[in-house]
Amino acid sequence: MPRAIISPSVLASDFGQLTAECKRMIKGGAEWLHMDVMDGHFVPNITMGAPILTCVHKGVPDIFMDCHMMVSHPEKWVDDIADAGGAMYCFHLEATENPLSLIEKIHERNMKAGVAISPDTPSTAISDEVANAADMLLVMTVYPGRGGQKFIERCVPKVAELRARFPEKDIEVDGGVGPKTIGVCADAGSNVIVAGTAIFGAEDPTVVIQQLKDTVNTAQATKFAK
Repeated sequence: MPRAIISPSVLASDFGQLTAECKRMIKGGAEWLHMDVMDGHFVPNITMGAPILTCVHKGVPDIFMDCHMMVSHPEKWVDDIADAGGAMYCFHLEATENPLSLIEKIHERNMKAGVAISPDTPSTAISDEVANAADMLLVMTVYPGRGGQKFIERCVPKVAELRARFPEKDIEVDGGVGPKTIGVCADAGSNVIVAGTAIFGAEDPTVVIQQLKDTVNTAQATKFAK
């Protein structure tokens, strides 16, 4: 099993102090920062784009920006996100007809490639060939682009199916994840945890980040121990 990584969702931060918020998360123990890029087409909302990522990267040069591309035609934005300092380019399988070509393009720009699936997409839609080419697989546990949703537990078996097929792959969960829902995600085999309000809204984010990481580590040490 790959190691536990906590990726706080910047969408839940104070955008008026975005650089400071990212620094606060890193100081609190986060290794990645999850950047939700929405285009108003693939999802109904519009959030941040390359110019904002560029500003964050300038303010926090060592940041690992885990860019979740909730966009149509994700091929169009690879260069912009790479130029902005993106480290992970995670596109939706539903948004492209040629994921292998896209993964190759992402790797050519020295970014890691992630493949995301929405709640209604089965994990079996991710072929072995695509998964092996990618660096990370993302299982959405809410519908992308819609705020205020509750964690969708029926998505969790998809994590388990992917973990069974790809024991060494980074598998991320995103949507409604926090201290109350992390357990089932960790038990299913997720090692990369995206959490927004649960971390940014906490009195002490350091405690929550460590709690999430400890839960993943405990699951790995018990259920997934060889």
